[in-house]
Amino acid sequence: MATGSGAPVAATRDDIERAHLLDPHDRTWSIARADVAPDLADVARRFWIPVWDVPDGEIAPQKVLQYPVCLIVISGSYTRFYGVVSGLSQTVLSGRGWAVGLMLQPAAGHLLTRAPVRRMTDRFVDLTTLDEHAAIDGTALTAVVREIMTPDPGSDAAQAQARSAVEAGLRRLLPVDEEGLLVNAIVEDVETSPDLLRVDELCARFDVSERTLQRLLHKRIGLGPKWLIRRRRLQEAADRLRDADAALAGIAADLGYADQAHFTRDFRKATGLTPGEFAARFR
Repeated sequence: MATGSGAPVAATRDDIERAHLLDPHDRTWSIARADVAPDLADVARRFWIPVWDVPDGEIAPQKVLQYPVCLIVISGSYTRFYGVVSGLSQTVLSGRGWAVGLMLQPAAGHLLTRAPVRRMTDRFVDLTTLDEHAAIDGTALTAVVREIMTPDPGSDAAQAQARSAVEAGLRRLLPVDEEGLLVNAIVEDVETSPDLLRVDELCARFDVSERTLQRLLHKRIGLGPKWLIRRRRLQEAADRLRDADAALAGIAADLGYADQAHFTRDFRKATGLTPGEFAARFR
């Protein structure tokens, strides 16, 4: 893993695989991840750049419990702005290809589209269709990234140049407004507080009413606080199920489920797998 400055850092499972329900036996693709430049920390979280070469006649499905943020993805064949996916996000890789993906901060979707992000929940649009209203020029940015990446998408130098090009476009979103900084803080608190299980607890932490919190989150991420807490619990469950000594009953209790059966139903509904089936991938 490389940072935005190109310096190597240790990759931790917590922030890399927590949301990605990867199949550990799939070797048809590789992925590089990098932080954004420090001045863009309020706008974006990180880049991911997959490069794949899937044998003819085969596919490589990718399943993700998406974080509560919008995404920008530019590839050789499409360029998209994604709203938050409330269920399981699925992408099927085939043939050969590459993509430059950017995970935004919760504040940024609204800054980019200049509209309530709830309109984009479970949807994506061509990034270039936002040009009339968006704060960045999706058409120009797509052309630049493709010119850089197409000759050798696996090149560290090409990937660094592509990241720099995207970052230059993002700086038009600065500075982030106070409401945006507040929603960034709220989402960060949920994602880093395993003991937070109730919406009223979240409201108390930020001294806001539940109605105000609902309006803020629907405007900036497109979904409400109950979904936000539930998504964090499921991501944490997926992370812990990778451990060989994981006990389902213990995970269910730690994450605030009434019983193991409730946890199993919730996890299967979100991922298509029971906790046991998911854990078996890593045994």
